[in-house]
Amino acid sequence: MPPRALSPAGIVLVDKPAGPSSFALVAELRSRTGARTGHAGTLDPFATGLLVLLSGAATKLAPCFVGLDKRYVTEVDLTARTSTGDPEGEVLEERRPPQRDELERRLAGLRGNVELPIPAASAVKIGGERAYKLARRGVVVEMPLRSSRVDALDVIAYTGQTVMLDLRVSSGTYVRAIAEALGGHCRTLRRTEVGPFSVEEADPERIIPVPDALSRLPEEALAKVPERMRERA
Repeated sequence: MPPRALSPAGIVLVDKPAGPSSFALVAELRSRTGARTGHAGTLDPFATGLLVLLSGAATKLAPCFVGLDKRYVTEVDLTARTSTGDPEGEVLEERRPPQRDELERRLAGLRGNVELPIPAASAVKIGGERAYKLARRGVVVEMPLRSSRVDALDVIAYTGQTVMLDLRVSSGTYVRAIAEALGGHCRTLRRTEVGPFSVEEADPERIIPVPDALSRLPEEALAKVPERMRERA
């Protein structure tokens, strides 16, 4: 198979719907452009929102975008825990939802620098195998902790059984882990921002030129730009 083209080069912002995998949207862009195509972080099939796709030579910039902070809106069902931390898993435990004051106490403990178990239904490798594959076979393993930074964790709405949260978190934070720490699971999950890019800008037909995309990145991300591409930009 001949190598994929390095052009058109740039960043494509896509508003992912619920259902298809992130890789399906990567493949869709690749088939349309014929260029090498990558991503700067996936979303689970049930989740919606911003995907940052990299086209052509811009795929070499993945490290610059993967580490950007993220913003999410999630509705957490406080009445049950599931095997996956989301609506696609089996219900493991039904429970009485916390009162508002108890919920606020739990939220307070999840702000700032936190360590939470990585969800079992994740792509992290345990003993050389993806955790989600072990979970599908019913293999129970102790998941490692991951350090994350939660800059904002705000309540948008609270019904007594569910809570809608607006989160600003460091890259690599599992929102499902936060939902599980609250005693529930994510009913919905939407990514609204990746670094300086917003889902409101999403347009699958528009390729943002590399120089334009780089001009919006913070200094720590720009430091990861390969020297050769920095000269071209």
